[in-house]
Amino acid sequence: MSSEKSEKKKLVLETVPLQFQWPTLDPFLFCVHHDDHYPAGNAELGPATSLAGRNIGNDFEGKDGWRMYHGDTVPGFPQHPHRGFETVTIVRRGLIDHSDSLGATARFGRGDTQWLTAGKGIVHCEMFPLLDAQSPNPVELFQIWLNLPAKNKMVEPHFSMLWADTIPSIERDGASVSVIAGNLGDTRAPKPPPSSWASVEGSDVAIWTLKLQPGAKFTLPRAATADSNRVLYFFGGQQLKVGDERIHRGTGAVLDPEQEAVLENVGEGEAEALLLQGKPIAEPVAQYGPFVMNSRAEIAQAFSDYQRTQFGGWPWKRDDPVHAREQGRFARHADGKIENR
Repeated sequence: MSSEKSEKKKLVLETVPLQFQWPTLDPFLFCVHHDDHYPAGNAELGPATSLAGRNIGNDFEGKDGWRMYHGDTVPGFPQHPHRGFETVTIVRRGLIDHSDSLGATARFGRGDTQWLTAGKGIVHCEMFPLLDAQSPNPVELFQIWLNLPAKNKMVEPHFSMLWADTIPSIERDGASVSVIAGNLGDTRAPKPPPSSWASVEGSDVAIWTLKLQPGAKFTLPRAATADSNRVLYFFGGQQLKVGDERIHRGTGAVLDPEQEAVLENVGEGEAEALLLQGKPIAEPVAQYGPFVMNSRAEIAQAFSDYQRTQFGGWPWKRDDPVHAREQGRFARHADGKIENR
């Protein structure tokens, strides 16, 4: 018996503590969990409180439980460029006002996901309008960077919305799983952008959010490919049992893709986790700031191209445009197509 136990393959290969930015494995580049408890909003949709003592323009300290980030009136990220990868932005609470150099714009959140292929270059902004003038305005989201293979790094940019009511979920015995990318059994996520690594057959890309009530269990099936990278980020709750191992909130667990993983909430209150999975692209990665290419020469070219062309220019009057307070969730695409929710 002891010999069998010693030879048993480990399910949890590694654990890491989760800070503001979470470590990722190929094909993912970056994941950050924004969780800001903003106060009531003012007439300009910014915080109705003093901003004294904050490093305006670069406020990441979390003073009083929230951040202005690079915003100076409305929290968020005024216009900035990207090239060579994709952003997947999952908004759990609050809203984001998006505008980009393609002429697309949107207000989304409350369970929506935006999937943006930067490709050869795009400039966009992501602002967090505080619409409620009487009560707090919590904003919680994940932003995930998914790499593009070399052959697709210079494709045309592509903007798409996965609205909350189009994202399938599995509800079972106190467990809930939202399938944003990939397939979970017979449940299929919405179609990803055409040039995404997630659209490549056999890439095994999965982005799932999981919620377990106290005592609930859920079994993650084996990954589709033995060489997939699979990381579970346990960010909400107290304790989660992963196979035979218990992990505490604020832990990332690298899992063996060839094994089923039985998850059990063994703490009080809900347990919440994010799963990122995918077959590695396995190409060189050169990253500098908002650009991700395959070589330092390509990074230098990206800076040169941006300085020369501004990736098409910025068509908006402000670097940090936001929509009117009364505007609902919507998207207006570069071709003029409008989606209202």
